Amino acid sequence: MTDSSVWFVTGAARGMGVDIARAALAAGHSVVATARDADRVRAALGEHDNLLALSLDITDEQAAQAAVDAAVERFGSIGVLVNNAGNFYAGSFEVISPAQFRAQMETNFFGPLNVTRAVLPVMRAQRSGHVITISSTAGLEGLDFCSAYASSKFALEGWMESLRYDVAPFGISTTIVDPGFFRTELLVTGASSIWPELVIDDYDERTRATVEAWKDMNGTQGGDPAKLAAALVTIAALDEPPLRFLAGADAVDAAERKANLLLAQADAHRALSSSLGFDGSAA
Repeated sequence: MTDSSVWFVTGAARGMGVDIARAALAAGHSVVATARDADRVRAALGEHDNLLALSLDITDEQAAQAAVDAAVERFGSIGVLVNNAGNFYAGSFEVISPAQFRAQMETNFFGPLNVTRAVLPVMRAQRSGHVITISSTAGLEGLDFCSAYASSKFALEGWMESLRYDVAPFGISTTIVDPGFFRTELLVTGASSIWPELVIDDYDERTRATVEAWKDMNGTQGGDPAKLAAALVTIAALDEPPLRFLAGADAVDAAERKANLLLAQADAHRALSSSLGFDGSAA
């Protein structure tokens, strides 16, 4: 990639998306910054010659295509896509309504698919590009009170791990970003966090306690989103960007914990697992 590129960033009206857009602009890149309301993007980022603020609901396929068309019309190309937009439907599985669970998948999983499907023809034509998708440590290991969120992130990671094989022949790189706890607006009620709709007595006490704990955590997370944004600019400039970037010491811990668990599970019943093949020729 050249020293200057065009970045397409979703969820750029608040939280980590604002920091990513700022870091890319500061590095001399052009930025297409999208969110549901372009006015909020402009309010967060201000005016900049190399900035195009667009309204985009990532769950709308046609809106994604229109935003990509506008980006190419303005800047002529898209070098880096950052799938950052997302939200958090918190709660134990039984108290998250089916509608909430589907809404979680629409935003966190199908939303990035919509945007990437619109961007890839541009990158294929260029024979270059980089798709960066913000996942979570909840995409590495299941967590309490996160059944819907973790499901959306596990799906996202499976898609990204497979996508790299599809697009590598066209000079397109992919990177999964697994942040730990960063001081963003993810835990702000009504902005990014949505609490359970259903009430089941067996879960009531734990639900109340966990919701309060999540709320109390907001604003005290250890990770600095501005530093993560700067790290993404560094990664995007590499000739061989990583397939996965673990963002934060807690993310490194989570990855090591999951890797060790998988190794232990592989070894726990190795003989039984390895005994399941046909004996001799199949009939």
